[in-house]
Amino acid sequence: MRVIKFFHHLALVVDFFIHAYWIKCVTPDPIKRRQRYVANTSRISKKFIKAFRISLTVKNRERLQAMQDQAYLLVANHTSYTDIIILSSLEKLSFITSVEMGNNYFLGPVTRMGGSLFTDRKRPVSLKKEIENFSDAIRQGFKVVLFPEGTSTDGRTVKDFRKSLFQVAVSAGCPILPVCIKYKTVDGKAIDDSNRDLVYWYGDMDFAPHFMKLLNRRIEVEVEILESIVQIEGKTRAELSDAAFEQIHTCFHS
Repeated sequence: MRVIKFFHHLALVVDFFIHAYWIKCVTPDPIKRRQRYVANTSRISKKFIKAFRISLTVKNRERLQAMQDQAYLLVANHTSYTDIIILSSLEKLSFITSVEMGNNYFLGPVTRMGGSLFTDRKRPVSLKKEIENFSDAIRQGFKVVLFPEGTSTDGRTVKDFRKSLFQVAVSAGCPILPVCIKYKTVDGKAIDDSNRDLVYWYGDMDFAPHFMKLLNRRIEVEVEILESIVQIEGKTRAELSDAAFEQIHTCFHS
């Protein structure tokens, strides 16, 4: 059964790359190319939701639908690569991810051809230019995703947010949409210390072994769309970060 699941996932990966390479070849305009990349990512993510046997419940979906026609900065807690699949299945999104992820042997091509934006956390000198680039993407109409914990975690709590990239919302003058992702069960059992590493991908975990262990599991996930932060003018990035953190942290532990 796991072998069948593996080849099902492999077929979806091939599907993703065939469409992505076609987009790359026929779309010289970089903005339109990213638009098509994120649409392709959203399309294939809906299929991966089924392949991963993820049972997804979305609370307050109407808040997401109300912002369908505008660009914004979406911020969420982060525990695994499946977070990206889950969020992408709900909306066409461009993710801010690390340069290290972009250099990964497998996830690098996926992120680049998925329409991601990259930040180099080891070179703070590049931060100002990155903020300009990410703000430009929002002005171009993209819905940009930030995981402000800075990296994926073990899912025990929501770690303190890094405040610097909240300047993107200040610079772009766009709303912030906080989202809380909660993994509820694996194979019908509540997530605890005995099974959390089956789902959460963090620290120095290698991607391939984790992915293979995740195959053929049943996962129950709840996504809650929280109240958008629309009063951006006059707020500092620290104030915006604190407001988003309070909502997500409270929801995660509720």
